Amino acid sequence: MNVLVVGSGGREHALAWKLAGDPSVGEVHAAPGNPGIAHAATCHPVRADDAEGLLSLCLARRIDLVVVGPEAPLVTGIADVLRHGGIAVFGPGADAARIEGSKAFAKDVMRAAGVPTAAPLEGPHGPCVVKADGLAAGKGVFVCSTQREAEEAWSRAAAFGGEVVCEELLEGDELSVFALCDGVRAVPLPAARDAKRLLDGDEGPNTGGMGAFSPVPGVTEDEVAELVERIHVPVLAELAARGTPFVGLLYAGLMLTPDGPRVLEFNCRFGDPETQAIVPRIAGGLAEPLARAAAGDLSGIEVDASDEAAVTIVLAAPGYPDAPETGGAVEGLDEAEAAGALVFHAGTALRDGRLVGAGGRVLAVTALGDDPADARGRAYAALERIRLPGAHYRRDIAAGGVRVAG
Repeated sequence: MNVLVVGSGGREHALAWKLAGDPSVGEVHAAPGNPGIAHAATCHPVRADDAEGLLSLCLARRIDLVVVGPEAPLVTGIADVLRHGGIAVFGPGADAARIEGSKAFAKDVMRAAGVPTAAPLEGPHGPCVVKADGLAAGKGVFVCSTQREAEEAWSRAAAFGGEVVCEELLEGDELSVFALCDGVRAVPLPAARDAKRLLDGDEGPNTGGMGAFSPVPGVTEDEVAELVERIHVPVLAELAARGTPFVGLLYAGLMLTPDGPRVLEFNCRFGDPETQAIVPRIAGGLAEPLARAAAGDLSGIEVDASDEAAVTIVLAAPGYPDAPETGGAVEGLDEAEAAGALVFHAGTALRDGRLVGAGGRVLAVTALGDDPADARGRAYAALERIRLPGAHYRRDIAAGGVRVAG
């Protein structure tokens, strides 16, 4: 089959890389892609939110399956346009994508489905978590310990536009649980844990994600499958009952509290940077499960993971997340890859034949190992070979598990 990956980040690079190595895949295309994705796919200068341009590309290149990476095009209905044009899409339509596009909608769905989540609060009352209701590129969630922090967070969340959601502050370890969904069924993928805060020790502002690792020590495959059955399946049933079946990747961000798991949020797409840690662990091809989900029939499908651990570390531009600088020369990628790492481009561009940083999160460096400690050592050893003036990365990813309150 011919596959089109929509997007231009590290998540899309990981997906394109995996699909390019799948024997069932003929051609891999990307729109718009990036310099790293260009090594795995044919890139086309079509924006991820250009529905008609993507449809024309699919028809011209005889695309059999579209895999949409970013959330924003899904929330605005890119999958609906492509499906109306006769193209199979792995990704939910706009109505179902509201599970990520609106925190208030997600809360309503969870209440109706009986899925445990944080209790809502009326107005900013610290300690609490304040969230922008709509999309905010991972930067619209504020963990507040005091009343003053809560009031400041409310103003910052309101600046994104739309409603502001406030809920109780939960304590525990976070867990990212992913499932391929066909509208009814949910097939688990390996779980991961990410690091959202900018600085070591989970300090500093929230970001789009500074690293991730998989598997998560102490969380078994059977437990992941049980979580999917308890959380994803009831949400799928509720969305289907509303006439908006969810087809694509349903990602639940969980807090493992002393009283059991609680859903912090749902996302309607692959996580970033979790995908860069999960995809390299998937044994066998990924194209068939994605295509079967898009066709509405995941019966009999299982996705197996290798026994290896994976650790992903994000290299961010100077000034990220508030005012990232661009244009800095990126060097040493060949050396990092020679050290055994996978280097996924997240925000790069070619200028006058030179690779430069072009986004807040520039690269995601992933290494596999016999256990998390082994993978972690390999990832950091490879990352240290990469040069980008002023770049920043966390030095504690997978150091005994990343604990995140939120």
